[in-house]
Amino acid sequence: MVDKKRSMSRLLITCLTLFVFTACQTTAMNKETVSTYAFRLKPGEDLKEGIEKQARANNIHAGWIATCAGSLTDYMLRFANMPEGSSGNGHFEIVSLAGTVSINGSHLHLSISDSTGKTLGGHLMQGCKIYTTAEIVIQATDKYEFTREKDGSTPWEELQVKEKKK
Repeated sequence: MVDKKRSMSRLLITCLTLFVFTACQTTAMNKETVSTYAFRLKPGEDLKEGIEKQARANNIHAGWIATCAGSLTDYMLRFANMPEGSSGNGHFEIVSLAGTVSINGSHLHLSISDSTGKTLGGHLMQGCKIYTTAEIVIQATDKYEFTREKDGSTPWEELQVKEKKK
C-alpha cells in the first residue's frame, strides 16, 4: 500500500511538473522568458543553503519552487506564529516544498513526514540536512523583480512584486 501511495505521489508530481512546463511555453508568446533550473542536493547538504546557492549562481530575481522530492535526516522549521525554529532528527520524506525564490530574499515552506506518516510543516530554516537526495526544480521569470520590504501591512518584510521595464 505504501509503494502504491508513493507511486501515485510521484505520478502526481510528474503530471504537475509537465503542466507547469507546458504553461511556461505559452508565456513565451507574451515576451516573458521563463527559465528552469533543475539540480540535486546530496547527502549532508543543507536544503535552504542549496536553494540560496542556486539562486545566486543563476542570478534569480523572481523565481518559485516548481517541485522537490527527497529526504532529510535533520529538520529545522519555524512553525506558525512562533519566534524560534524547532528541530528534530531521524528520517523524513519531503512531502512538499513551496515558495518564492530570489537573490533579494526567499520565502519557503516545507512539509515533511516521518516513518509513521506524521507530517510537520513550517518555514524552511537552515539546518535541514539531506538524507539521500533532494531533487529540486526552480523556475524563474524575467518579467518581475521580487524583493522583501516592510510595507506597513505587517511587522515583517513581505514580498513586493515589481514588473521590470523592457
